[in-house]
Amino acid sequence: MPHLIVVDRDGAEHQVEADEGLTVMEVIRDAGFDDLLALCGGCCSCATCHVHVDPAFAEKLPEMSEDENDLLDSSEHRDSRSRLSCQLRFGPALDGMKVTIAEED
Repeated sequence: MPHLIVVDRDGAEHQVEADEGLTVMEVIRDAGFDDLLALCGGCCSCATCHVHVDPAFAEKLPEMSEDENDLLDSSEHRDSRSRLSCQLRFGPALDGMKVTIAEED
């Protein structure tokens, strides 16, 4: 089964099974990570599902929307690897991707 590697805020790395078609946010939430708040439930109206994506997967991700970019601008922890996990649909191209849950703002 495809998997996602999640690094929590304590730095621990976890490999979780991921169903194709879910967003990365849903995969992390369903795996029981409390670090990822995802307050808006995936509507791209907050930035509480902020993650840092392994650069090796950058070209496999969809282009960032203006809304996602604006929301990430509100984070003190934004960097070149920042994405909102609710905007990343998990599929075969992302199998094995590593994401690190961003620090809370």
